[in-house]
Amino acid sequence: MTRRRMRVAAAALGTGLGLCLATASLSQAGAAPGDAPPPGATAATPSHPSTSSHTDTKAGASKTSPRILAASADPAWNTTEAADFWTPRKMAAAVPGGSVTPRSAPHRDASPGPSVKEPSTGKPVADAATQGTGPAADAAPHARHFDGIPSVGVLFSVDKDSRAHYCTASVVRSPHRNLILTAGHCNPGSNAAFVPQYRSGAAKQPYGVWAITGSFTYPGHGTTGDGSDLDFAFATVAPDRRGRRIEAVTGGNTLSPTPGYTNDVSVIGYPSVRNDPEDRAVRCETRTTRLTGHRQLRMECGGFYGGTSGSPWLTHFDEDTRTGRIIGNIGGLNGGGPSGPHADRTSYSPYYGIELLTLYTRATMA
Repeated sequence: MTRRRMRVAAAALGTGLGLCLATASLSQAGAAPGDAPPPGATAATPSHPSTSSHTDTKAGASKTSPRILAASADPAWNTTEAADFWTPRKMAAAVPGGSVTPRSAPHRDASPGPSVKEPSTGKPVADAATQGTGPAADAAPHARHFDGIPSVGVLFSVDKDSRAHYCTASVVRSPHRNLILTAGHCNPGSNAAFVPQYRSGAAKQPYGVWAITGSFTYPGHGTTGDGSDLDFAFATVAPDRRGRRIEAVTGGNTLSPTPGYTNDVSVIGYPSVRNDPEDRAVRCETRTTRLTGHRQLRMECGGFYGGTSGSPWLTHFDEDTRTGRIIGNIGGLNGGGPSGPHADRTSYSPYYGIELLTLYTRATMA
């Protein structure tokens, strides 16, 4: 690694994250004293990230993660092209009609990407709340519609017949101020766009339309088995027509290692209009727990239908700056939750450890 790249990596993990892995504490963000962080949360120091492989200890065994996959968009694809393509008329025409449909696989989105997999037939958890039935599910909170925040928006793609927005993404703080985070299975594609604080039917989007220039994932990510623990992705965004970086326009959230399985979070996402005809952002304040048998978080809150894959799980949310610390995103097993008629009530998130931070470091070098 060159000295320049070492300086960028140090800035990424020091300034962008704002937290040192060696000092990550379970007491942050409401973590309960009885929580134990999964391997990777404190397994390495920020000064030695690897973009090829690393060792992650689990139950005394070594586990090597796959190499990072970096994909670039067509060099001609830029924010001007994205804005010219996704006109208000085309956005409106792309919105699918029809009534609300039940949750189906994959759990949280209708991504055009080929990486989406069908959920496994077996379920690792069988409690009533997770299955979406019974008293616990009935007592769960429900997300409320609101106008959204600048640092969270939707993904559009020019592939697959220019379909409507299909996943949620959020701006994260980074040295180049050009990075967004979403679920790995959302697969932005070669010609995709990010629309912050998306407004359905608006003659002009409040924060514009931004071209995605590259994406970063682990090739082994998926929605089943161990691959579901890696269901996160970063993407770089081109400057706008005035040369501004997206973080300078929308602000950014601080990426943080997951401090424990129990956290108080604000989750913000955009359900697809097929599942939620209001076609607006939703928000829920709730508490996370562990997804039994997996290195993932779980939360109970209704209203997170298809389209909310990638939604950020925020702690320490500041109502004035409208930003917070991202400790998770909707994704993971089955694409982010159980299947069934009440699947919107339960959502999952990968646990952010060394894998997430390594991927972030690689993305900041683009």
